[in-house]
Amino acid sequence: MLLDYCCRCCGIGPIKRHDHLSINSRLHDTWVVLQNLSLCTLCFYSLYYIVVSVCIGLLRVEEVDSLLAPFDYTTQPSWQSPKYLVSVISTEVTYIVGGLMFAWIVEDWVWDYAITVTLLHIGLTVAVMADFPSTEHWWIALGSGLLMMIFGGQLLAYRLFRYNFVHPADLQNF
Repeated sequence: MLLDYCCRCCGIGPIKRHDHLSINSRLHDTWVVLQNLSLCTLCFYSLYYIVVSVCIGLLRVEEVDSLLAPFDYTTQPSWQSPKYLVSVISTEVTYIVGGLMFAWIVEDWVWDYAITVTLLHIGLTVAVMADFPSTEHWWIALGSGLLMMIFGGQLLAYRLFRYNFVHPADLQNF
């Protein structure tokens, strides 16, 4: 909805989310999905780096490499380790706030974008660290964050945009 208004202001036609199955509409819908996915990914990593920076500052941790922080799964789990706390807190806060941002960006299908961005994050982690993450604490943090992103984002999307959805039964009397 918000993207529709932004596109009208910039002179681009409104974004159509549901249309007849023609080749042009499929290409247009694919373009919209890729545009939303790139925007969600950019927001996810921007938010991650902002939260990591804030956590490093608040916890006064100097041994964290802030560029590799989103991908570093090698930190030994210990609640006394500030480096581990930075990793866990930044992951969870990013996923919680990211779900709210995804709901604002895509308005619907938050779970789909959340899972896709998480799979991209896993792929980037493998590429950056040159190894597959085998530590269970990293997977637990990632899984719990993903669940919070999905449920929080879907709940927000439902609360904010529930009156914007058109159901087929409503179209019968149109």
